[in-house]
Amino acid sequence: MTAAAVTTAQEAAQATGAGATTSPGQSVLAPTSEAGLAEAVRDASGPLRPMGGGTRNIGRPVAAQILSVAGVSGIVRHDPGALTLVARAGTPLEEIEATLASAGQRLPFEPLDHRALLATEGVPTIGGVVATNASGPRRVQAGACRDSLIGVRFVDGAGRIVKNGGRVMKNVTGYDLVKLMAGSFGTLGVLTEVSFKVLPAPDARATLSISGLSEPQAIDALSEALGSPYDVTGAAHRSGGANGSDGRTLVRIEGLAASVAYRAERLVAELGRFGPVELLDDRDASDAIWRDIRDVREFAGRDGDVWRLSVRPSEAAALAAHLGDLPRLFDWGGGLIWVLATPGTDLRAQLGSFRGHATLVRADVETRERLPVFQPEPGPLAALATRLRASFDPRAVLNPGLMTAPGPAGT
Repeated sequence: MTAAAVTTAQEAAQATGAGATTSPGQSVLAPTSEAGLAEAVRDASGPLRPMGGGTRNIGRPVAAQILSVAGVSGIVRHDPGALTLVARAGTPLEEIEATLASAGQRLPFEPLDHRALLATEGVPTIGGVVATNASGPRRVQAGACRDSLIGVRFVDGAGRIVKNGGRVMKNVTGYDLVKLMAGSFGTLGVLTEVSFKVLPAPDARATLSISGLSEPQAIDALSEALGSPYDVTGAAHRSGGANGSDGRTLVRIEGLAASVAYRAERLVAELGRFGPVELLDDRDASDAIWRDIRDVREFAGRDGDVWRLSVRPSEAAALAAHLGDLPRLFDWGGGLIWVLATPGTDLRAQLGSFRGHATLVRADVETRERLPVFQPEPGPLAALATRLRASFDPRAVLNPGLMTAPGPAGT
């Protein structure tokens, strides 16, 4: 085998960004090329756990040898004029963001950094961003990671190299497969290269804040802001509990300085009926607020499991009423609710049936082995997902069971 193997736990931590858990003497496969990754998958005699920086330990625990993608790194092409970027999967996210910033550009979807929330170290990679479809507050305006993804290369479970999509926005060949890889958590293939459409970075930004709203009032205010013609790029509510005594409702706008000033003035006037509106136009302070929301930092370091609820914004306040005093954070205008729950709690059972889904993002190993981490799928959809995984990974070597429910049906 030409793929390099890391043979010590210390070297494994370095190769995977210090986020991997390895058994004494366990080797970590660390290829430095796409061909090496393909060979490593073809030669695998047991389960593999693809890993970039090791910062996103989400999913049902998998007993598998780590396959590090960190060595398959580097920006392949950045075309500022065409607003496109191509990078290998192991490229650090900060390298990509720095390259884009130097050209006055950015990734549209504001990728979430899980390190604070999950207490992991290491360096997030662009492949990990795509594999988890990590998307931040700007999703309400720019869409999710998968909406900016225009091409992928990956190694499937048989060790075959697959290319889908293109490097320009108008090339939509195999578009569904490109989207399918975003959020597949390394269960369909090991990403080796990703292509994005990018956008110009804004000249200015401003954040509007209203204090003391109840959750229903906050969702109404966010819905009004998002329904306005003022191109809102962030809509969140830091809840102080159901009565909202310590709550803070936040709206962000970005763009050309004159446009931001005009839109901010109009929104302050229109949202004033909900209460006094504070305007924060300091760029650094505004950025810090939205980084904290993006990364769910208010739950970092606090005891408890973290759940992520995807719901209809119009139903968010009613659903949250069933959460009692559990701390929560609303994003995406109420469409995303982060919840800090008592360790070991089955939040799905507590909430009952609702239109949406619940993901257990942070919990100990025992809880993630006992409860489905991802929302259980209806029978026909689960059967389709099983056939899809069997097609891409016929030997079931890529993160087997990571996205399935515990028990006989999930083994």
